[in-house]
Amino acid sequence: MNAIQTRDDILDVASKEFSEKGLAGARIDEIAEKTQTSKRMIYYHFGSKDGLYQAVLERAYERIRTQEQAARFEDMAPDQALRAIIGHNFDYHFEHPEFVRLVMNENVEKGAHITQIEGVRDRNRSVIAALAAILDKGIAQGLFREGIDPVDLHTTISALSFYNVSNRYTFRHNFGVDFAQAATRARRREQIIDCVLAWVRKV
Repeated sequence: MNAIQTRDDILDVASKEFSEKGLAGARIDEIAEKTQTSKRMIYYHFGSKDGLYQAVLERAYERIRTQEQAARFEDMAPDQALRAIIGHNFDYHFEHPEFVRLVMNENVEKGAHITQIEGVRDRNRSVIAALAAILDKGIAQGLFREGIDPVDLHTTISALSFYNVSNRYTFRHNFGVDFAQAATRARRREQIIDCVLAWVRKV
């Protein structure tokens, strides 16, 4: 196994461990055992447990941003683009619950580690640029109203998508609704798209 594959395998296992157990609960010994490597090899690639955790966070954010940029939503018609970017965000959170848990864990850590990752802020702001372009095009075509801040728009899309994963089990217990059930998930997806579009559209 080459060094790149070894590094990727460690990140795969570490992502699962950190997302399920948090930074404090995850153990380098267990990660080494599950990757059939050694603590020494992990420290060689990442320097420390904190270094490994930061690498996991960096890759998690990089993956969602890379998919968004590859889709080039801003090149679509503005109403289609906004539907697509909301749907992608919703689907990505459902299909990558480890991303949701990692973000939750990092907020428990009060963002102490994400601030140490070089370039992550600029990388994440690519989605704001895409939303700004979509809004501008929609305003120019008379479809969207003026005054929508792209950061506010991203906040709303992320919050509505995040909740269905972060609160799935408590919501199911309290209200008997499982967001992961296919029909419920599809209905919720459309509701979120409709809500955001209703807010953005020009009356």
